[in-house]
Amino acid sequence: MYIKLNDRVYLNKDRITRIKVDDVQDGIRIRFYEGANQVAKSGKFPTIEEAQKWVDENFCSQI
Repeated sequence: MYIKLNDRVYLNKDRITRIKVDDVQDGIRIRFYEGANQVAKSGKFPTIEEAQKWVDENFCSQI
């Protein structure tokens, strides 16, 4: 199943093995990994809570 990350990027949920919410210099981003390799990162979120809510809505609702 694919998730729309932004206007140009779709992620295959079945291949994502790890999701990390990072508070980096330029803002809060979600990083997506297949094994040890980072395959995508999200746009910026204003708060960690909003980033976590996005993850919960798009990845945890199917569990």
